[in-house]
Amino acid sequence: MNIELKKASESDFEFAFEVKKDAMGSYIKSKWGWDEDFQLALHKQRWLEKPWFIILLEGEPIGTVSIAENQEAMRLGEFYIKNAYRNKGIGTNVLTKFLNECDKNSHKVVLEYLKWNPVGSLYKRHGFKITGENEIHYFMVRVPKAY
Repeated sequence: MNIELKKASESDFEFAFEVKKDAMGSYIKSKWGWDEDFQLALHKQRWLEKPWFIILLEGEPIGTVSIAENQEAMRLGEFYIKNAYRNKGIGTNVLTKFLNECDKNSHKVVLEYLKWNPVGSLYKRHGFKITGENEIHYFMVRVPKAY
């Protein structure tokens, strides 16, 4: 299984939105309903704020992830994989490679996710701990493992 990340370009904007809709649509709908215009505007805002990558499986785009470095930690976000490719170890593969690099460089990793999204179990299996929460999100951190 050849999984790679490529830096997203402007031409990937629509694909990234469709992946978000596919991966997160049911979770968003269950709480607020899906407002296409609002979600597109929010996606555009996030697109401009963060560095995005396209997840490729055998050269085919199947997902997205945002990886941003700041002074305190690496921030993981926008980690979406098309439903047809979920539960096949792809997310685990992407996350494991990323965390191995963070461990090598002694980087802590932070993220957040919707409370009712089952992705939290993936993060917990990889050493993330909940550090806070609000009405909507859990906030997590993973300290680097000794390399």
